[in-house]
Amino acid sequence: MSGRQIDRRVLADVVLAAVVGALGMGVAAFDDGTDALDLTLIALASASLSLHRAAPRAVLAAATLLGTAYVVHAHPGPLSALPVLGAVHTAARVGHRGLAAAASTVFLAGYVATGPGTQEVAERAGLLAGWFLCAVVTGLADRNWQAYLRQTEQRAQEAERTREEAALRRAGEERLRIARELHDSLTHSISIVKLQAGVAVHLARKRGEEVPPALLAIQEAGGEAMRELRSALQVLRADEPSGTPALLVERARAAGLAVDLTVTGDEHPLPPAVDRAAYRIVQEALTNAARHAGPAKVTVRIDYGGGGELTIDVADDGAADPARPPVPGTGLTGMRERVTALGGTLRAAPRAEGGFAVRARLPMGETV
Repeated sequence: MSGRQIDRRVLADVVLAAVVGALGMGVAAFDDGTDALDLTLIALASASLSLHRAAPRAVLAAATLLGTAYVVHAHPGPLSALPVLGAVHTAARVGHRGLAAAASTVFLAGYVATGPGTQEVAERAGLLAGWFLCAVVTGLADRNWQAYLRQTEQRAQEAERTREEAALRRAGEERLRIARELHDSLTHSISIVKLQAGVAVHLARKRGEEVPPALLAIQEAGGEAMRELRSALQVLRADEPSGTPALLVERARAAGLAVDLTVTGDEHPLPPAVDRAAYRIVQEALTNAARHAGPAKVTVRIDYGGGGELTIDVADDGAADPARPPVPGTGLTGMRERVTALGGTLRAAPRAEGGFAVRARLPMGETV
């Protein structure tokens, strides 16, 4: 929160306390017998409201005690409850419903016990009871509304992050597809042309014949084309993850997801292709858990097995049901393609005990 927002809130709280104090003192001024003690009690009870954000329970206690002392001493009208009403509303808004109800009861008991007449006291007490009930209800309604707004904002942020990650994943997958197509088609053809030109140049020189300039140009152009193609493939294959699985877990925790990470085995650097695949698998599994598992706990286990195999397990205890397996979307399909391309295996399905689990096994040897 910026300093300007804090200053505005502090100013608003001070203005609220001043307005409540002015109303209370203005009404008290027209009551016979109002003395300096009464005005002091009103001023202190009203002034305490300026701290209602920082210490709602302390403000509730102070306003209730001061307000009750005032009504016991001066026997004022219903407007004397304004400071206590404000404190009760604030306490209910931050979740202290029991304290708010107790404070309301204490103030009403003090008001009723010192009232001037039975009928008048009953009417005023009923009015004040309605006011206090409204203060508690509106406080709870405000609390629920603020929680709804926070949840809406979090969902919007999560949706935006998910869209960005999905777009980046699709772009990376498309680059890899293009790289594979170029490698499978052009690399082979250019290599054959370069090889044939090299053989022709070698035979011509072996026979003592003059090598045709066009043949030398073909040989040179073939070599240059191979170098440029390799550079282009390196760019297209530049799908390096922006972090590690541990960093993904920290980001998920910061977003409100309960995640535990366990790493077993002899941790060591992985081949680039396996490292990228492991990162993307954990990323996609955590994204799916955040979107579909609800308020669930997620466990991430990465095992650097001794048999040359990396095992990744991501499981949650969410609401997934084995009887209703989800339809694989772009994320799960891309995950499976990555694992298959490396010669690994993937299982992604609801668990028998509830929730969803992703288990990937990736060979840690270099792939060609």
